[in-house]
Amino acid sequence: MNRLEVYKSHFLSPALSNFRSSKIALKGAANTNVDDRKNLMKELERLGVKDVEVEAPPMGYEEHFRTLLTPEAVIFLADLCRTFDRDVHQLHQRRLIRKVQLDQTGALPDFHPDSASIRQADWKVKPVPRRLQCRHVDLGDVSPSNTEHFVKALRSTAQGIQTDFDDGHCPTKSNQLLGWYNVYLSVHNLLPDVPCIEKAPVLMLRPRAWNMVEHSILVAGQEVPGPLVDFGLLMFHVGQRLFKMESGPYFYLSKVEGFLEARLWDKIFTWTEQKLGLPHGSIKACVLIENILATFEMEEILYELRDHSAGLNCGIWDYSASFVNKFGHRKDFVLPDRSKYVNMDRHFLKSYMDLLIQICHKRGCHATGGMSALLLPDDWVARQQVIERAASSKLKEIHAGVDGFMVYDVGLVKVMQELFKRFAPGVNQNGVKRMDVKVTAGDLLRMPAGGVTEEGLLHNISVGVLFIEAWLRGKGHFYYKGCVEDSATAEISRSQVWQWIKHQAYIEGTTVKVTRHLVQEAIGKLVQQTMLSPHFDFNSEPSRHRLLAAAEIFEEIVTKRDFPAFVTTYLYESRTFLNAHSYHVKRHV
Repeated sequence: MNRLEVYKSHFLSPALSNFRSSKIALKGAANTNVDDRKNLMKELERLGVKDVEVEAPPMGYEEHFRTLLTPEAVIFLADLCRTFDRDVHQLHQRRLIRKVQLDQTGALPDFHPDSASIRQADWKVKPVPRRLQCRHVDLGDVSPSNTEHFVKALRSTAQGIQTDFDDGHCPTKSNQLLGWYNVYLSVHNLLPDVPCIEKAPVLMLRPRAWNMVEHSILVAGQEVPGPLVDFGLLMFHVGQRLFKMESGPYFYLSKVEGFLEARLWDKIFTWTEQKLGLPHGSIKACVLIENILATFEMEEILYELRDHSAGLNCGIWDYSASFVNKFGHRKDFVLPDRSKYVNMDRHFLKSYMDLLIQICHKRGCHATGGMSALLLPDDWVARQQVIERAASSKLKEIHAGVDGFMVYDVGLVKVMQELFKRFAPGVNQNGVKRMDVKVTAGDLLRMPAGGVTEEGLLHNISVGVLFIEAWLRGKGHFYYKGCVEDSATAEISRSQVWQWIKHQAYIEGTTVKVTRHLVQEAIGKLVQQTMLSPHFDFNSEPSRHRLLAAAEIFEEIVTKRDFPAFVTTYLYESRTFLNAHSYHVKRHV
């Protein structure tokens, strides 16, 4: 079956056609969601706002829509987007120009001589509030659209919750409304059987990254930036209450590529504080250093955000994938099998983490590590083995000087907190200055030795295909072989396969070359095995068509001539995703 046939089959399958038809029929029978949109648009026009368009909510989400997208909230959001539209446009232009310069010149990043004075000067970031002083264990990848998981996180003893609209979240219209709504309910103490917000773990709100837009809202004829929608709506509805309760507003900032992007966020924070009557510096943000270019500007990033900083965070998979993103066409930067040769002990990743810790503690802020993706099994013996494996990995980070890190499984929270009590009993490790660290540009750019394994290739293909399939179901993460997989692991998986095909890497110990044909065969076998596996449910016709569509999209991504910068952007703009989630079903019933 060729690609066109797969897509046609996916879109025209009777089950999906009937599903979409039933949605349209429902809208004809009960126009509540359309009426909500009409009422909003009429009120905006009455108030003189004529350049804003908001799409109707999905059926069943009318209350969420009325609560969140009030005329006042939409006016605030539109003002935010208009104010920073030019800045966001320039951000994307700078990224493109930088990539072209790197490609054309063959240059490598280095520490900026123009900002040496900032790195050499004696300054500190503003101290964080009481509830951010201890950051030992956050729960990561907690999409607030997953109500059960979100409530479980709120009931936990974690220090914080990465309330995630990015890596672990799929931004369908219903997921966005449900996610925003659950945050609203939690902050206003309206979720049953959870602690009040001042006693629950701190919400570390994580808006989408700059590569994402919001399809359902247009301002001045343009789709608005996803991060501004998430940030703006959450700040409008919960920012003042979080501040009053000494519980926020606090954020994680994803995929920042340099200090000018940090400067933009600082301008956004200051503008928002002024608009909402909050004291300057009320908003705090931890920047996720997920890009190799940002590593050379960490001190400058902290300097730009010095009144709003909650420190920096280092991960592994988005960061490693950024090497392929920026230098993937260069043979010197072929990344070996991640399952066998890429971990935080490798020189380039250890140097990155050590430098981040040194810089953060030098500037008086928190340095946090990445997320343990391990899932605890039910079997007691296997459970203990996973706990030991997770603890061993995270203990290395504690010894290195981190002030905290993330876990996905709620069952690991107390285990990790005990590690801190035993080996780093203070609220943070700011006193660990890491004066021993001497990191050069060469250290940060040194690729690990190693090759490509057949097991690694198959694992990357599996994670990539199954992540896309999850997105077509409206899920931002899935469980696979004892781990949670999200867009970060999907990024590194598809990046490696693309790079290995491009550079015709060999499977180590063999004369077998990684080619498109080899990958196609592996994808075909994966699809067959997955459909027959008792661990997955692909018994229905729509589910099988969805898996086939995911396999075809993955093949398309990894064989593109030019490397797609973000897998999530590629999927979010694809007709398969848009149709699967009814973004363009007509609403003028």
